[in-house]
Amino acid sequence: MPVTNGKVIFKSIPKGYPEPGKTVVYDDSEKIDLESVPIPDGGFLVKTLYLSVDPYMRGRMREPDVKSYAPPFIVGQPIDGYGVGVVLKSKSSEFKQGAHVYGTFKHQNYIVFHNRSDLIVLDNKQKLPWSYYVGAAGMPGKTAYMAWKEYSSAKKGETVFVSGGAGPVGSFVIQFAKMDGCKVIASAGSDEKVEFMKSIGADVAFNYKTSNTLDVLNKHGPIDIYWDNVGGPTLEAALEAANVNARFIECGMISGYNTGGAPIKNIMHVIAKSISMFGFIVMRLEHKYDDQFYKEVPELIASGKLKVREEVWEGLQSVGDAILAVQKGTNKAKAVVHVADE
Repeated sequence: MPVTNGKVIFKSIPKGYPEPGKTVVYDDSEKIDLESVPIPDGGFLVKTLYLSVDPYMRGRMREPDVKSYAPPFIVGQPIDGYGVGVVLKSKSSEFKQGAHVYGTFKHQNYIVFHNRSDLIVLDNKQKLPWSYYVGAAGMPGKTAYMAWKEYSSAKKGETVFVSGGAGPVGSFVIQFAKMDGCKVIASAGSDEKVEFMKSIGADVAFNYKTSNTLDVLNKHGPIDIYWDNVGGPTLEAALEAANVNARFIECGMISGYNTGGAPIKNIMHVIAKSISMFGFIVMRLEHKYDDQFYKEVPELIASGKLKVREEVWEGLQSVGDAILAVQKGTNKAKAVVHVADE
């Protein structure tokens, strides 16, 4: 019998924050017969289990002729992002029935892949929840792990500042910095997130909405490494409080994603303090660190040496709400959409 193949459709390009039901909409009009759906040679049918909602998705909600590192979403088509699913039917020697796969998924219940695309098979020897593979053991975890190894040059006793420290990337950076013997200052936008950052090892954790960032950094700095998830005034404060020869790891600038951004007025500190600034996209580091990541990080999570927190939204219908929460910072942890059980 045919079943519903629900989809999340990109409906319109937002001018500010994406609006659930206007920017993206849930469409349940399509049916799929799982028994008779055509599978091409080398292809396979996947049932979506979990999807990731991440800050970078806002940048894909743009006019198609605007260039960027990630392709734009196309109006009228399903959005896509990182996901985990299970193979239901296969004509592929690599992706066998019953295998769990991770990679780029259209936001829909069932997907016929014509080839391997960017998917990998997950062995999950540690028996982690499958949702972790779109978060701590997926792209956000890779972002923290790979860029910290590549750019931090961390030395024991140095002072690290992490903005967005309660998120899936920032929270891992805090923990990696502590493993390397650093003092960690971390900021987030709620008192609940401050308590979480303290619980994972931050030496100084503060709410940037109720504390002055520069005052905190002047008191507890200077800073040797800044992991930047937010840009804007926080980046300006970090430049003011930076030590000579500081390293700035530029991961994201979510403070400007929905407002068009703002100029940084004190960038001259990069020269005056001999600051090294590293911008990066995690996909460009995967070839170097992917094997090491999957060897080390799932084991660290399973052993409890890396603490993980996630917030789960239920069903494809909730994707728009999850996207908005991530952009506004009202989510409490890594945003994951639970699409289906196995």
